[in-house]
Amino acid sequence: MAATEPDVTNRTMRRIAIASGTGTVIEYYDFFIFATAAALVFPKVFFPALGSAAGVVASFATLGVAFVARPLGSVLFGHFGDRLGRKRTLVTTLLIMGLATALVGLMPTAEQIGVIAPILIVILRFMQGLAVGGEWTGATLMAAENAPKAKRGFWSMFGALGGSIGFVLASVTFLIIGETMSDETFHSYGWRIPFIASLLLIAIGLFVRLKIDETPVFKGEVSQRGTSRAPFVEALKSQPREIAFASGVLVMTFAFYYLAVGYLINYGTAVLKLPRTTVLLIGIAAGLMFGLAIVLGAAYSDRVGRKKVILAGNAVAVVWALALFPILDSASAVTFAIGSCVTTLIAGFAYGPVGAFMPELFQTRYRYTATGFNYNVAGVVGGAVPPLVAAAITAAHGGFTFGIFLAVLCLISLGCTLALRETRNAEMSEPVKAPVH
Repeated sequence: MAATEPDVTNRTMRRIAIASGTGTVIEYYDFFIFATAAALVFPKVFFPALGSAAGVVASFATLGVAFVARPLGSVLFGHFGDRLGRKRTLVTTLLIMGLATALVGLMPTAEQIGVIAPILIVILRFMQGLAVGGEWTGATLMAAENAPKAKRGFWSMFGALGGSIGFVLASVTFLIIGETMSDETFHSYGWRIPFIASLLLIAIGLFVRLKIDETPVFKGEVSQRGTSRAPFVEALKSQPREIAFASGVLVMTFAFYYLAVGYLINYGTAVLKLPRTTVLLIGIAAGLMFGLAIVLGAAYSDRVGRKKVILAGNAVAVVWALALFPILDSASAVTFAIGSCVTTLIAGFAYGPVGAFMPELFQTRYRYTATGFNYNVAGVVGGAVPPLVAAAITAAHGGFTFGIFLAVLCLISLGCTLALRETRNAEMSEPVKAPVH
């Protein structure tokens, strides 16, 4: 019996895309308000005893904790997503993320409770990382497993696009709050408002996600073959090559994007001495550029293939990595804007096809686990490490040396993408054969 495509109307796909994108808007809004606060506030609020430079390093290390948690979250929530379904798992990740974020907004400072404050922040950040580890994958599979093959790249990009919108929303929120109160008030309690306000967004996200159905591809797999008892182990045994190389595909995208929306915010204010308002406005522009590039990359991948688009983005990234810091170091708002926006443009173009490319690589019975694991391992290598080491490398050896480090990461992504097959014509459900025991 041949595999068949889901019979889904455009109206249904629009509803699924909204549910997918809305959830990730909320998830990544929560994720990025933490990143923004880590750049602007946390060194003074939670790590004052370490001094300015060490406080920044410690603050960005809390970002790294989330990235370490993300692969664990991908295996945990991937297991349940492959056994219990995509929808239930997505609701769970949203609730965990929301509660952890709200508690960050209520956290006493180091001045009030001492060393317990940064410890609790690390724990909450770990919980956020666990939730995000299962979020993007479930949201993406919800669209990819429903979409028609010819437009799967386009429909599958809404989870990624939600991340872009979430970042812009977080930046706008901090900008409004920062501009309507003094620096003293902002550092005292103003920074807490975006975290607590996220509870309203969580309620909206739950309402939207509870309205969608489980994917027909997953329901068909369960009825025909049952579920895998150990999805992660089965994925490693069945598709070790894809597991090995798919993790590298997104290293450049994570490195460029989190550099732009995390470290460069601090670099622009602390090193280049640009006004905070200017840096946040440029960050918003960079986030919008990221979203536009995602749409272009995803749509184009439906015409020429996922692999060609991702390869093009990674190839350009190698050159840009070497040029970025020499451009930034002219210390003007214009060059800072160019550096930030081009960085997110390149990252977004390569990221656009990934929402279809990753799920198309793997079989349904362990797709949630395998896709999420590869996505989040790339997050550790590309998203956590560069911002963590950037300050030390640029201070000791200059920005160009750090650019060489970035270029090496881009080459890793380029090589891993070359090693994988084109997936544009892949079927999302497998032909029915003998039952798997």
